[in-house]
Amino acid sequence: MPKLKTKSGVKKRFKLTATGKVKHGVAGKRHRLISHNAKYIRQNRGTEVLAEADTARVKLWAPYGLR
Repeated sequence: MPKLKTKSGVKKRFKLTATGKVKHGVAGKRHRLISHNAKYIRQNRGTEVLAEADTARVKLWAPYGLR
């Protein structure tokens, strides 16, 4: 059985928590921030946990886990 490849984008964009949940950076924080108000920018600071429905898909893309 050949080894399965991990999607390159998944390695860069996601991390696993100790309980197996998937963390991701929040969208909408790279450019055009002048059109967003301060509350939007403040609340989207840091990382979030991915929804359960999307977690299964991301774990398929990383068959051997993420570091």
